[in-house]
Amino acid sequence: MVNAICHEIDLRHSYLAETELQSIYFGGGTPSLLSNAHLSQIFETIKKYFTITKGAEITLEANPDDLTEEKLLDLKQTPINRLSIGVQSFFDADLKWMNRAHNANQAQQAIKTVKQIGFHNITIDLIYGTPGLTNHNWLKNIETAIGLGVNHVSSYALTVEPKTALASFIEKGKYTETNDEQAAEQFDILVNTLTENGFIHYEISNFGKAGFLAVHNSNYWKGKHYLGIGPSAHSFNTKSRSWNVANNQQYIKALQSNYCEATEEMLSFNDQINEYIMTGLRTIWGCDLKYIETQFGAEQVLRIIKSAEKFIAQQLLIIENNVLKTTAKGKFLADGLAADLFII
Repeated sequence: MVNAICHEIDLRHSYLAETELQSIYFGGGTPSLLSNAHLSQIFETIKKYFTITKGAEITLEANPDDLTEEKLLDLKQTPINRLSIGVQSFFDADLKWMNRAHNANQAQQAIKTVKQIGFHNITIDLIYGTPGLTNHNWLKNIETAIGLGVNHVSSYALTVEPKTALASFIEKGKYTETNDEQAAEQFDILVNTLTENGFIHYEISNFGKAGFLAVHNSNYWKGKHYLGIGPSAHSFNTKSRSWNVANNQQYIKALQSNYCEATEEMLSFNDQINEYIMTGLRTIWGCDLKYIETQFGAEQVLRIIKSAEKFIAQQLLIIENNVLKTTAKGKFLADGLAADLFII
């Protein structure tokens, strides 16, 4: 797999026009299982084609149960300087329901050990809107994260995808259905508690202390180019979007035959402007109307403003300094608001 990943970098590096990288992100699957030798092999391949900016954000995703002291000491010898820890909850009942391998004590201990070893740029994932999660316990989750000195939180509402085990269990009555009203309440608790404790709500699902806003996340939501390497990885360069085959064996076999099995979609004019609206409205940076005029034409600015009028009247959207943004009231509805501004 590591050889295939390196070969894909060889084959696809030109997808990115930029040769200087501000962020590298090891995510999906279990990248924390990579040895230092494997990580070194990947970094050396990256360096063949790209310059890694001094101070670049280099993140590794890991589960709490993977972050032993021995593993962390090993990681400290690599260029990795940020850890994304899949906590999800600090309650054992929630973790058992989610079928997570770690328990609540391991989640807390992992964060403490990470800090003791010397990793100070830490983000954790938390999930809300799960059946049975009370507002009281949700608040305790957030307060625990704050108490542990976490400086970035990514938090998502549970979504039930069709044809999954969870969807089947809900249909059979084994689990209660998700509740949109409860999720909205818990989103408000999340926003209020974190912002009151010095976190910047810079994207719908992301909160960071000053100096700890994720470069990777921010660039994604600002519509910057990125190259995804590995099975299922997605890439984007404003003009096209591509995604690799999901099957590990197919992925490896293709690269052993000197090609990457991927699907590419060229983005139409409508796709490009819709993408910009969707990502922009999710962030504190909003949609720059001057940029839209330059890239897509003045008529698109007029169309968007006209479509936004009813939401501005409802105090869900606002225009400030020629930038269209969601208000505090509109944040939870950002995706739906964006969809109403799309070119159909």
